[in-house]
Amino acid sequence: MNKDAFLLDNQLCFRLYTASRLLTQAYHPFLSEHGLTYPQYLVLLVLWEKDAQPVNDIAKRLYLETNTVTPLLQRMEKEGILVRKKGTKDARQMIVHLTSKGRQLQESLCDVPAAMGKSVLCDSVTPETVPELFQMLDDMIARLKEQPEK
Repeated sequence: MNKDAFLLDNQLCFRLYTASRLLTQAYHPFLSEHGLTYPQYLVLLVLWEKDAQPVNDIAKRLYLETNTVTPLLQRMEKEGILVRKKGTKDARQMIVHLTSKGRQLQESLCDVPAAMGKSVLCDSVTPETVPELFQMLDDMIARLKEQPEK
């Protein structure tokens, strides 16, 4: 048995978890002044790309289950950021639409992507290496999606 395999510092998952947690934490000051959480920001990013999407499509885009996304959308609806309406083709389907408040948030948060980009730049992560990092992470995500559930 290789005991080094069980050292915390040798775990890729721990590095990814820590980076994810700290990155999410870094978003907090930008988002909290607008009353948003990081998951709500992700929903907004999806809807800013394309408004009026079914709940299922939003969940798939965020790699989440609909039962995780639905309460999030309900809170955002209460805050006047979006509305959910029954689909015209299928009444069982809920379509999510941005409100004017939800669209205004895009302008209010326009500096966030650049600020967050600068916060992660360092010796090994530069504007030139970001596309390579994205590709490595995309490859990892694709590989993990292929794994059968147990």
